[in-house]
Amino acid sequence: MSNIDIIYFTLFPWDHPYSSVSLSFTREFAKNNRVFYVNPPFTYKDFIKNYSSEAIQSRRGDLLRGKMRYEKIPNVSDNVIAVQPPMIMPINFLPKGSLYDTLHRWDNEIVFKTIQQVVEDYKLDNYIYLNCFNPFVGGVLPVSFKPLLNIYQCIDDMEQEVYTAKHWAKLEEKVIADADIAFVTSRQLRNLKLPFNRNTYVLHNAVDATIFERSISETHPRPAEIAQVTTPIIGFTGNMDASRMDYKLLKSISEAHPDKTLVLVGPINSNEFYELGLDKQPNVITTGSKNINDLPKYLQHFDCTIIPFLCNTLTESIYPLKINEYLFSGKPVISTSFSVDIRSFGDVIYLAKDHADFNNLINQAIVEDNLQRKEARIAVARTNTWEHRVKEFWQVVEKHLVLA
Repeated sequence: MSNIDIIYFTLFPWDHPYSSVSLSFTREFAKNNRVFYVNPPFTYKDFIKNYSSEAIQSRRGDLLRGKMRYEKIPNVSDNVIAVQPPMIMPINFLPKGSLYDTLHRWDNEIVFKTIQQVVEDYKLDNYIYLNCFNPFVGGVLPVSFKPLLNIYQCIDDMEQEVYTAKHWAKLEEKVIADADIAFVTSRQLRNLKLPFNRNTYVLHNAVDATIFERSISETHPRPAEIAQVTTPIIGFTGNMDASRMDYKLLKSISEAHPDKTLVLVGPINSNEFYELGLDKQPNVITTGSKNINDLPKYLQHFDCTIIPFLCNTLTESIYPLKINEYLFSGKPVISTSFSVDIRSFGDVIYLAKDHADFNNLINQAIVEDNLQRKEARIAVARTNTWEHRVKEFWQVVEKHLVLA
């Protein structure tokens, strides 16, 4: 449906150091559609706290003048126009009440005025509004904006995080109820959101084939952090936070496999890593954050990959990006059985019942690995690319446009 423009308002800035669902979708949308990628607005608190950052300094003048601006995203199609709104008030710390409601309306109006400016500047009259996981402001557009459809994307359970549970979770319920369509990334999220909107559809996370294909189509020298490693490597890629990661399992893995090296690629966002002494383990290597384009260089040299997630209410709603990234590399995957969606990969991954089982399956996965299993894993990943997801997106949208 190349005649439709997309205004994509998202919680994830285009210049954030980590990859995001929004930017992945945008790259694929832009092959056929013009996309206006609207960054989340900075708060005044963000401006002060991160004043020296490139993200603030490069926009400082416009932010101080309260002016929205258009931007170009590097290495992305010219079909994508990025938009940075003016700053808004930080109000999540406030209790529910009239002051919060007044400031919330004020913040909302800033985002709506920004979007109205985009509509006027580009003379948009045939567009959909897509909000990715930002119910706080700009949830759905007012009727006067005349979008073809208001669509909301939910990618996590806001009730399970302290910050978002305070105000955002309830705001999200209303946004989903007001939207024409809601997309969610997991089956459990659909169960949770369906009561608010019967037009709620599962649109799973996916893999960027152009990036992760490099782990099997190109030969990469070992990255510096693992250049001297001679043992088999157990690898993990991704953000290591306290809500999802089972750090006790990581400690168990390092102790149960002294003949192997545990390599953790990504930021560590929990003190538990240090409290458990994982930083002192001789067979644990951490690399810190890496650009998504560098991940295939690590994956190629892993002997197996792991998803050591806790089994809790939050992870029950997760369909992790990394599952298809791992599979595309052809590497064995060992995971905890944290969600119905991860269990749907049971034919091509190893699902552990507990810590002891997880450690046994690491050995089994490495021993059993062969070309046939590798090809089966890659075949599954090839059915879960962003290209496939965008086709699924348009199938749903087209149905609702016909009904509108």
